[in-house]
Amino acid sequence: MKFAGEITVHAPRDKVFAALSDVMVFASLIDGVSSLVPLDVPQNKRFDAVLETKVAYMSFRFKVTVEFTNVDPPHEIAAKIEGAPLGLVGRLSATTFTRFVDEGEETRIQYEIDTALTGKLGSIGQPVMKAKARDMEKQFAKNLQARFDRSVAADASVVSA
Repeated sequence: MKFAGEITVHAPRDKVFAALSDVMVFASLIDGVSSLVPLDVPQNKRFDAVLETKVAYMSFRFKVTVEFTNVDPPHEIAAKIEGAPLGLVGRLSATTFTRFVDEGEETRIQYEIDTALTGKLGSIGQPVMKAKARDMEKQFAKNLQARFDRSVAADASVVSA
């Protein structure tokens, strides 16, 4: 399954890139991510994590490994994800490509995700998975913008103090 989309954030490209290339920040923006562990300190290009999510009427927990395969500041990030649902037979693999486009005071984030699912999760079907992906995108965009709204508010309170 392939997904693509765009998110516009009201923040400069260098700040958006810095936030999303910091895996701790990135993970904090995705609902259900826990147990994030760097695997290659100090390079910080590979991580293990647990992702909990609900798809249709089923809840899933995945143990995943994420590896940044290309980081070109402040233009693009590519990564691959490999994992398996805990307690079920199956496999998740994905590649992602994210481009950051400067639009003055805003940044347009263009992304492409190519995902393969096997086992019970793969049997749910593409329409359900695409709907879940869109829900996750909306929540991620909301969390990302809220992060920048908070940082702008914090900067303004420091200036006025």
